[in-house]
Parts: sequence; C-alpha cells; structure tokens
Amino acid sequence: MKKTYSISIYTENNLGLLNRISIIFLKRHINIESVTASKTEIENVTRLIIVVNITEVQVKKIITQIEKQIDVIKAYYHTDDEIIYLQSALFKVKSHLLFDDRQIQNVIKESNTNIVTVNREFFVLEKSGRKEEIEELYNALLPFGIMQFVRSGRISVSKEEMKITQLLKKQLN
Repeated sequence: MKKTYSISIYTENNLGLLNRISIIFLKRHINIESVTASKTEIENVTRLIIVVNITEVQVKKIITQIEKQIDVIKAYYHTDDEIIYLQSALFKVKSHLLFDDRQIQNVIKESNTNIVTVNREFFVLEKSGRKEEIEELYNALLPFGIMQFVRSGRISVSKEEMKITQLLKKQLN
C-alpha cells in the first residue's frame, strides 16, 4: 500500500549529490513530490527532505541505495504520523482587492495568513501549514486572481528523539 514518506538524508553538502540521489528515484519511476535542503544543528552537515508517495518496501530499498552514496552520512524515512511538518507558500494578489473587497479580507483573517508586503500594484500573503491548508487558501484566493504563487517543499522534525546529533558526530570523526 502506498503512503506518503518523508525521507531525511544527512550529508556533507557536496556538488552533484542531489543529482545522484534523484537518479535513484528516476530509475525506479518514482515521482518526487518535494525536495528541501537546509543546514542542520551539526556544522557542515546538510539535511535533504524528499517527499514521495510509495510503498514501505520501495522506501526501504531507496534508503539502502541512498546510503551507498559516498557523501551520505545517514538516511531515514518517516510516515506523516511520525513527524511534525509544514510547508510555506506565498501568494501575490492585486492590491485594489485588499481595499475594495471585504470578502478577501475575510479569507485572509479566517485562514490565519500573514500579509508580507503591500504596495500600489500588489500585496503578498504568506501561509505556513499543511499542504491541505495551503491548497484551501489557494482555492479561496483563486476567484480573486492570483498573480503569482509559490509553495516550498516540506520541512519536518521527528516526534521521537532520534539522537541524530550524537550518531552523526561519531560518523564524522
């Protein structure tokens, strides 16, 4: 049975690694839903979060292949129930709507959305939350005319203590 998995890859941030990892998914005809990269709590260690919708058998095989990559320190996978996760999105909308349309003001207020900037031509809204919340806001703003829209990949932390810092420090020494 397919599920959404967040794959966390701890690595030294070296040139070409993301390409080599994406080839692992390509060879298996697995679509990547999102990719996020950031530094971690450990100096010189980067964390990639790749979100996929596959079976547990597939994710275990992929983890094994990912960990064979020279620059990969450790890789894990988690289901949505095992992590706390968010995405962020930006919406660019024409400014006159903010002042002329009470309905859009209600959408902003009810969705707990932040106004990032306002100028004569447009305003920008920021929404952080689950994918479904962002899609709901997108659908609510669609009738008003979205000028631009962008959504980040998933960021997440595990609910369980992983002691990843100690593990990575041992492997790096």
